[in-house]
Amino acid sequence: MKHWKETARIFERLVRVSAADRRASLATVVRIEGSAYRRPGAKLLVEEDGETLGSISGGCLEGDVREIALAVLADGAPRRRRYDTGADENEAWGLGLGCAGSVDLFVQPASTAATLPAIERALELFAEGRPFALWTRLEGPRAGAMAAFDADGTISGSLGGGEDAIGRRAAETIAARASRLVDDPEGALFAEVLLPSPRLVVFGADEDARPLVTLAAAAGFDVVVVDHREALLAPERFPEAERRVVRRPEDGLAGLSIGPRTFAVVKTHRIVHDRDWARRLLEAGAGYVGLLGPRARAREIVREIGAESDDRVFGPVGLDLGAEGPEQVALSIVAELLAAGSGVEPRHLRAKAREIHAR
Repeated sequence: MKHWKETARIFERLVRVSAADRRASLATVVRIEGSAYRRPGAKLLVEEDGETLGSISGGCLEGDVREIALAVLADGAPRRRRYDTGADENEAWGLGLGCAGSVDLFVQPASTAATLPAIERALELFAEGRPFALWTRLEGPRAGAMAAFDADGTISGSLGGGEDAIGRRAAETIAARASRLVDDPEGALFAEVLLPSPRLVVFGADEDARPLVTLAAAAGFDVVVVDHREALLAPERFPEAERRVVRRPEDGLAGLSIGPRTFAVVKTHRIVHDRDWARRLLEAGAGYVGLLGPRARAREIVREIGAESDDRVFGPVGLDLGAEGPEQVALSIVAELLAAGSGVEPRHLRAKAREIHAR
């Protein structure tokens, strides 16, 4: 869920580095097997002075990958590297991670003519909030070449061949929502799908909304805060919010772009306002409507708007974490948002029979 924003920040930094005539390498996770901290597409940018941005693990691989990235800058040759993170296998690398999985990385010079056209186009698509696919050649004489593909098949950059065929399948690739390795006669490719961050709209800007906005933004949501009291929407109260909107329920939802990928938490602390916002959100097609407050209150709202059988309503909102106070309640809400967005049933990881990232 954080992939969209994190990649945008890395690419923005990379373009600035290149404009200043400095060089940088980019390490990308292209495959995982078993347990792994990050999914395919996670990135670490390493500048020529050793400065880094991003992450490709929980911190256990970054030091070694940084040295590889600097070596790539020295000789200009991309590298693929596999880390087997079992307890025994990694002793060869002196890492001893014991994570029982493997991670494949591709490390390439990133501030080059083979990468920058695709990266610059990617930044435009980030700004426009449009999904796209970024393809990278991993093998052969064009290893490290990148191309960005819009959903309509528009191509920016070159892979050294095969772009037209990939472009014809661009919409299908993006709709699959999964980054993957692809075999190709000219050398393996990595197809990375980038989807805009989900939007969370918080209705109610009272004090308990502040930790919710902070945590949700940190988790990767684009957060909008809505309230009829303009003073509560001061920028300093919600610095992480993408937008702050002065609005009453009777003003409607115009301009808030409510849809199936919209999450909403309704918490105005006024039952009439909560009821009216919940009704409008469901009518507009929101995919998740959370209602803050006791079970009896939530049931009353649901009954009044005729949504008893609507599984988009989460009331009371949040997971049962034994939370107390605004910060802990916010944590329970964001945890439920993440679970709902991922389509998983919340449970203890120790009770999961498969790998952590397996669905």
